[in-house]
Amino acid sequence: MKFSIITPSFRNSAWLKLCIASVADQQGVEFEHIVQDSCSDDGTQDWLPQDKRVSAFIEKDAGMYDAVNRGYRRATGDILSYLNCDEQYLPGALKAVQEFFEKNPQVEVVLAGSIVTDGDGRYLCHRHSMIPTMRQIWFRFPILTSSIFIRRRVIHERGLFFDTKWRDLGDFHWILSLMKNQVPMAVCDTFTSVFADTGDNMNLKPNAIREKNETTKMIPSWLKATRLLWILKHRLRRLWHGHFMLHATSYAIYTKASPDRRVTVEVPKPTAVWWNRI
Repeated sequence: MKFSIITPSFRNSAWLKLCIASVADQQGVEFEHIVQDSCSDDGTQDWLPQDKRVSAFIEKDAGMYDAVNRGYRRATGDILSYLNCDEQYLPGALKAVQEFFEKNPQVEVVLAGSIVTDGDGRYLCHRHSMIPTMRQIWFRFPILTSSIFIRRRVIHERGLFFDTKWRDLGDFHWILSLMKNQVPMAVCDTFTSVFADTGDNMNLKPNAIREKNETTKMIPSWLKATRLLWILKHRLRRLWHGHFMLHATSYAIYTKASPDRRVTVEVPKPTAVWWNRI
């Protein structure tokens, strides 16, 4: 089983170096790391083409999701995923996902967990994944894409690429398409990745807000009227799945202050609440 990890890149040189390091030190699995860089002018091109740990393609694209689609078309792996520049894999992530797929051959999409940090790697929260439902997903998106892994056939047989009409909410509409096509999904109770909440993430920018408003208009009126009930059900699902019963733990990541060696962060009191995104 071979992994293909796609990283779309544009003017994120410092973050990209950390992302690449977190993939390169994965052990016990075969993988390729494809970086799709949209002709960055921030110094990325000074080092990326020479980095032997990745296959770098420097070419203009029509946005992040077009870059991911291009990477998926080039991918040779059995399991595909995409990891943004401000995201990292935790040690042993790909090995755990490989074992889950091997034990569950009918599953085509694996949803794992993510740890959220600030831009300096300081702990913010744990985010478990849940299987999305057609009604709740409009109000609560229960997945971070850094912890989604898919079998090759989702892209190359089912043809479920990202819709490049969306520049910021492509993840949401892609997951909707997986659900509409009844693609088999399962949750892997392993935390595989780290997402850096830098305060400058794409989903906080004006175009993302515009696309959110456009997407909201797609919700049926009757469903909007029951919004609070679906949010409550989402929270009860999280409670039922034990998301709030966390124990002291730690994680190891690369930081801008330590780009060549993982730094271990102790978390004596973990939380499942993302306080600055409530």
